[in-house]
Amino acid sequence: MTPRPPGPDQPTTTSPSQNPTSTSTPSPSQGPRAGTASGAGDGDGAGARAWAELLRLPALFTVPGDALAGAATTGNRPNPRTLLAIASSLCLYEAGMALNDWADQAEDALERPHRPLPSGRIRPPAALVAAGALTAAGLALAARAGRPALAVAAPLAATVWAYDLALKRTPAGPAAMATARGLDLLLGATATGGSARPALPSALTLATHTLAVTTVSRGETRGGSPLAPLAALATTGTLAWTLTRTPQAPGTARSRYPAAAPSRHPAADTLRTVLAAAFVATSGRPLLHAALNPSPPLTQRAVGGGIRAMIPLQAALAARSGALASALLTAALAPAARRFARKVSVT
Repeated sequence: MTPRPPGPDQPTTTSPSQNPTSTSTPSPSQGPRAGTASGAGDGDGAGARAWAELLRLPALFTVPGDALAGAATTGNRPNPRTLLAIASSLCLYEAGMALNDWADQAEDALERPHRPLPSGRIRPPAALVAAGALTAAGLALAARAGRPALAVAAPLAATVWAYDLALKRTPAGPAAMATARGLDLLLGATATGGSARPALPSALTLATHTLAVTTVSRGETRGGSPLAPLAALATTGTLAWTLTRTPQAPGTARSRYPAAAPSRHPAADTLRTVLAAAFVATSGRPLLHAALNPSPPLTQRAVGGGIRAMIPLQAALAARSGALASALLTAALAPAARRFARKVSVT
């Protein structure tokens, strides 16, 4: 999970996890009059649209795969505690989105005046209250999943708030975002199997991708050097190569369920290869364009592609652990994420 995705999942103007390519966003004139989105007024539809923009709802499709990939490393099938972990992740992720915009009011007023808060469609206190309520809900859901899950969710929530309020514009910002995504995957593992250890390699893989995307997102509004997208492109290729060759995460061989055990069946290897290729295609092409021309629009597309690429990456991690059903379920979220991103921007 992650506060708002870098630049979208969020770095400079956003809060690991975690969003699709740049899409057109409505101008202030397309929304209701100032203040109407926070409650009554000109239209419930306009208010709902404002909240969808604030929370970047299409990015939510990149969240369930964290818990599913983490659960896959435990050698257990997803269970009700896994569902609680997913719900907790969704709440904490959206808390980061709301808090991110609350913390970025002044900057967004200059660089993104169409955003819900600077345009007046949502009142800042409402965004802050939403962030607090979602955080509390996320921690409560993690507690229901068990003490090990809460032990991961608590530092995850702290990382989200620290990123949005203090670390975002510091050198520690990308690392904080990466930490949030990695912890989100560990949340699924601890909720499902009680231990984070088997999920550490997968968490590191996801965190590495998040670190690269978040670093690129720092040039989202002003453009920047081609070095960041080039480094992210190299990272993407390295991770994809690792996904197709790294042995299964430790711990999966003890699975009590044949379907969750590491599989060397050709179909499993083929699925992993296809998902790794989808990861490269989703993230690599826009990164290459941004490296050739690191302008704000192309950088935004690269960040969005990197966020969307988390879905095939999560699916490949699940497939690598032998959880083919979880891999296919995660991969199935990609079309929906792409479709909704055309209606509501994730950056």
